[in-house]
Amino acid sequence: MQNLNYKVDGQKVFVNCTNNKFELTVLTPEIIRIFQDRGFSQNSYAIEGKKIQTTDFEIRENEDHLELKTSELIVDIFPDSKIDVYDKDKNPLVLDYRKKRTPLDRQMSQDQKRLAEAEGHDVSGNLLKTDRYFEVVKKLANDEQFYGLGDKTGFLNKRHYAYDNWNTDNPAPQVENFTRLYKSVPFLLGLKNGHPYGLFFDDTYKSHFDLGKESDNYYFYSASSGNLDYYVIGGDSLKKIVENYTYLTGKTPLPQKWTLGYQQSRWGYSVSQERVERIAEKLREYDLPCDVIHLDIDYMDGYRVFTWRKDTYEDPRVFVSKLNKLGFKVVTIIDPGVKKDDKYGIYQEGVKKGYFVQNPDGTIYVNRVWPGDAVYPDFGRKQVRKWWADNCKYLVDIGVSGIWDDMNEPASFNGDIPDDIVFSDEEKKATHAKMHNVYGHNMAKATYEGLKKYSHKRPFVITRAAYAGTQKYSTIWTGDNHSLWVHLQMMIPQLCNLGLSGFSFAGTDIGGFGSDTTPELLTRWIEGAVFSPLFRNHAALGTRSQEPWIFGEPTLSIYRKYLKLRYHLIDYLYDLFYKESQNGLPIMRPLVLNYPQDKQVCDLNDEYMVGDALLVAPVVEQGQTKRLVYLPEGSWIDFWDGNEYQGKTTIIVDAPIDKLPLFIKKNTILPWNKEMTHVKDEPNSEITFKLYGDNGSYQHYQDDGTDFSYEDGKYNLYDINIGAESIDINLLHHDYPLYKNIYVELANKKVRFALEHNKYVEK
Repeated sequence: MQNLNYKVDGQKVFVNCTNNKFELTVLTPEIIRIFQDRGFSQNSYAIEGKKIQTTDFEIRENEDHLELKTSELIVDIFPDSKIDVYDKDKNPLVLDYRKKRTPLDRQMSQDQKRLAEAEGHDVSGNLLKTDRYFEVVKKLANDEQFYGLGDKTGFLNKRHYAYDNWNTDNPAPQVENFTRLYKSVPFLLGLKNGHPYGLFFDDTYKSHFDLGKESDNYYFYSASSGNLDYYVIGGDSLKKIVENYTYLTGKTPLPQKWTLGYQQSRWGYSVSQERVERIAEKLREYDLPCDVIHLDIDYMDGYRVFTWRKDTYEDPRVFVSKLNKLGFKVVTIIDPGVKKDDKYGIYQEGVKKGYFVQNPDGTIYVNRVWPGDAVYPDFGRKQVRKWWADNCKYLVDIGVSGIWDDMNEPASFNGDIPDDIVFSDEEKKATHAKMHNVYGHNMAKATYEGLKKYSHKRPFVITRAAYAGTQKYSTIWTGDNHSLWVHLQMMIPQLCNLGLSGFSFAGTDIGGFGSDTTPELLTRWIEGAVFSPLFRNHAALGTRSQEPWIFGEPTLSIYRKYLKLRYHLIDYLYDLFYKESQNGLPIMRPLVLNYPQDKQVCDLNDEYMVGDALLVAPVVEQGQTKRLVYLPEGSWIDFWDGNEYQGKTTIIVDAPIDKLPLFIKKNTILPWNKEMTHVKDEPNSEITFKLYGDNGSYQHYQDDGTDFSYEDGKYNLYDINIGAESIDINLLHHDYPLYKNIYVELANKKVRFALEHNKYVEK
């Protein structure tokens, strides 16, 4: 073929076009990598381990293009380097745009532009222009929606908006015109005329997505530097796209069970042992189920990481043990900024071994964070990650159950870190410009490895900054939100898009971190977040306290009601995490993931689903006591009164201050736990399964909820089937203490099944 030739080597296809060359790699029938070497390292922080599956494909030379075909995708390659990707039925998925971009007309003269820039406004619309800049422009269909990109602000559907990938700590209240936050996840899910696809751009440099803001004819990705390296992901559903993406970047591992319980936090609690203990006592006094108390930066000695203050604490081991006996785990914060202090052991060792990032002249780079003058560990190096992991032993030995990584964008108080500061890209030298977006990722990985090595339990790490693939090592939260109704509203699309982006274990600060909450806002927030995977109330120093007892009644009773609902259904959440660890599908989901062909849910921002069975429609507006709820296809049962509704319709629901509109898909079985103050370490002796509808089936998973013995088969898998005439409980796998009794709750009776000779017999 004129002006186009190619060579096949295994599952790689090397293509030479008129003025360009690149390579395609067939990883699976549904995943194809497109790569152009622009002179940068090919190391990926998102994708670890070999991901290529033996895949049959064929190449055919057509008159004007080359066609690569797998069983699921068709890729057309043209002599001018344009690439079009279709599904196996030739439905267009990702097509290169053939015309020139038309920059957004901002209707400004050069004089007006200079004046605006002089006042500090960015009017260029592009922060990426460097000598290594590149862009990829794709054709945009009239009926095309976009999802994913992590926890960007705004609405669920990202069409017509533009975003940057540059991890940023911005303390201002986050609103929908924020183009960047703490995480960079350059993964986009699309629905083009109802046909799903995914695009993952694996580039750690500063990058930008314009998803139809500039034009209704195209969308584009651009980057300041790096290789052209992206993956086109196919699949017959949005769920399959998520499965394939998490096959590439990793799935959230099965967490410890207690991490799904309620978690209480406030910047300022940890200033003294007495204040923390008082919070713990209040939680138990007011019958508020809770598993975790977080300690913010106040517990440290002068904000020095891996230290514990002695002036307001006695022996921290005794303190943590005391909380453990009350049923509380302790999670402590650590920041990357190491105090510059010649008498401080962590700083001394890091300087001696050359573990901190450097100025171009080889001196250690110094900025300012909480401890004052501080230096930054060079987490891009394996030796530094191991050093950090080993230092985590200090906290594990005290009895700390989890570590909360903060300020790891990395944040800096004394101006932005310059792009030319020297960081490491594993064994090679790199710059801040390249390593900034994976700094938090590498810190989370180091923390994960330390907790795993020294606790021998499934690590519980929380990180603020992240990159694609960080879900393998850490749960996340959406950062410093505020006690604003708009932030309660934004919680749903943020957490749903994070779930679509691989981050199944995510949450937001209930009640809001900054500003002052109100009784109504806090109440609606605990209702709306009751099924968010990470379930934590957290507030900033100097804000109004937002523990529920502060507001008296009815706030306290309503708050308690929804904490108890969470604990009743904690086994359902754990079952979903077990499934997620295998298929990558999120726990908290937008309706479009379960019903992608339903046009009514493509832009639905104020409802979500928990797995396939629960539909949650929180009240997210002040003063609202009724709301419209859209129910997709099927039959739905109101959780509170048992009324049944047919789907594909919108209903009006009463929602007084104490009611969360909640619906269960008909013919669903849900596990239901007894009331508890916290998740116990010892195995439960019984469990109840509730049937909503006439019949149903359910698989329930059980293990010790803490360590890795499940990987060696130490778990139980129950299969529950309820029909019109019979109830069957079968063991699909068992190598862990079984329930002595299983109860099945039907509409008109409750049936007990007792364990006899490893079988369940109705009594």
